[in-house]
Amino acid sequence: MRILSVDLGTSNTVAVLSAHGMPPRVVEVDGSANMPSAVFATEEGTIMVGRDAERRARLDPTRFEPNPKRRIDEQTLLLGTDVVPVTDALAAILRRVLEETSRQLGGEQPDEVRLTHPAQWGQTRRNVLMSAARLAGMGPNILLVPEPVAAAAHFASFPGKSLAPGQALAVYDLGAGTFDVAVVGATQNGFTVLAEDGLPDLGGLDVDQALMVHVGREVSHSDPQRWQRLLRPESTGDRRTRRALQEDVKAAKEALSRHPQTEVPMPEPFKDVLVTRGELEGLVRPAMLRSVELLSRTLRSSGLTPDRLAGIYLVGGSSRLPLVGTMIAEKLGVVPASLDQPETAVALGAQHVARDGLSVRTQNVEGAVAAGAPPHRPQYAPPPPPQYPGYAPSNFPPSGPQPVPSNFPAYSPAPEKAEPRGKKKLLIGIAAAVVVVLAAGLTFFLTSSSSVATYTADQCKTPGQEDDKGFTGCLRQLAGKIADTGDCKPGMGNGPAAPAQRLGAASTCSAPGRAGTQVTYVHGDDADALKQYTDGLLASAGGDRTEADWGGNGLKGHYSSAAGKTSAVLVFTVSDRPLAGFIYQLNTSEQAAATTPGTLADYFEASVQPGR
Repeated sequence: MRILSVDLGTSNTVAVLSAHGMPPRVVEVDGSANMPSAVFATEEGTIMVGRDAERRARLDPTRFEPNPKRRIDEQTLLLGTDVVPVTDALAAILRRVLEETSRQLGGEQPDEVRLTHPAQWGQTRRNVLMSAARLAGMGPNILLVPEPVAAAAHFASFPGKSLAPGQALAVYDLGAGTFDVAVVGATQNGFTVLAEDGLPDLGGLDVDQALMVHVGREVSHSDPQRWQRLLRPESTGDRRTRRALQEDVKAAKEALSRHPQTEVPMPEPFKDVLVTRGELEGLVRPAMLRSVELLSRTLRSSGLTPDRLAGIYLVGGSSRLPLVGTMIAEKLGVVPASLDQPETAVALGAQHVARDGLSVRTQNVEGAVAAGAPPHRPQYAPPPPPQYPGYAPSNFPPSGPQPVPSNFPAYSPAPEKAEPRGKKKLLIGIAAAVVVVLAAGLTFFLTSSSSVATYTADQCKTPGQEDDKGFTGCLRQLAGKIADTGDCKPGMGNGPAAPAQRLGAASTCSAPGRAGTQVTYVHGDDADALKQYTDGLLASAGGDRTEADWGGNGLKGHYSSAAGKTSAVLVFTVSDRPLAGFIYQLNTSEQAAATTPGTLADYFEASVQPGR
């Protein structure tokens, strides 16, 4: 039996092969255990991946995407002048892994492929991953394995680390693009996820960015204009210089995991910058504290205490930061473990996950999609879980490899789920909109909307002057009446939805008539960075989604709503300018039961949508 497991990560992809009765081993691609998860679209229409893509990026950075997995929620990538489907980009990465594996097998193909994914990924993201695997030619026998389950299986494979039924392990996974945490319990048939959570805006890339900002503070004063050209390159030469600087900053971050200090080589006319480990830790400590606090909250939600864990397992390349282990030990009183290479732990662990630890819920959902039926939640009663000390049974089903029928369809962008009442597009008909407006009060609409200043798309290309509440004129047009009635303050707050760095002008307001919920408005400095952040918010909520178009106050755009166990999020964007807003709600158990994507969408349309 030839089994190939692949961990397609944000920055790097790792593959592991077991064949001919030999122990699992890492498949080296282009001479390395870690293949960059990067793609480059050539002018001839082919997609290069890995180190070949990185080399070509030096010639034309506009045709390069270093982290396509981070853009999995998007339908397409713009690489140079070519529009490339995200599934094609991911398929190219998986195809390169498969080609090298087949070469090492003497031309034979694996009998089974196991693909790992974050435990919080919903059906849509799993569909994209599966479609990419089909396009890559990985065959009909493909299984999906949640990453924390794979990590737990790897931990348990070490001598003296086996997990008996009833024991539990916390997995702290700090990768390049996201942070994920899960408490995984051992059962008779494998493992079950007892609790999980994550931060979509925290990872090694954010550490790189913090170090880049620090370096900029040290040198930018000597030539501010040149530094701005590096941050916002306009020529090919500037893009190449910025790309080289980003690589040097990343290398410096990695060196500081091994050494107390290092130098960052700087392009002329700037001088090289000496950076110490203490300086880096000071830059990232607030962000790392968020991850450790989330680990603590997730552990509490599982009903366990640190002393009842078999251990805390560090995976993901960014967990190499010495500060991570120190802060976990200080907060929880448990020294975390990092066995062998944290980058390879998930791919190696996928080899050890038992096939009979399958998730019935996931199989049924995927099967319904494959058969063309609308997604639904089948009735599933999991078997009684083992008695973990202090653990109260939850609704988490057993997690393990998740097979998908061989007739799995190619992914085509579509709304995840049609709400029973339906969310109609605004442009279906003006008469329908007028009826809704009249129901809310025609007089109020006329008086309130007429008092809102309107701006053109050109006027809103970049943030202008902010008022005392953090609003630009364009943001006030988006916020409408909430700008004056919502108890608004500048910035994005300091809660779980706060990003690691500034995204632009922002104001956070209390949500009208909804206790414990906030509405944040952002006028972005960078439209792509803003979209990446809001996509991450939706992904962190997980669950089903509701999507529709909206319009009001002279603006039109799209909204997407998601509701999960720990949070509910609705993001609304403007189609022709870098403006976005989001409703963010941290769920209590009662709110989680009462809030669905549909109810949150109803609230947006009634109370938050501009012009209402």
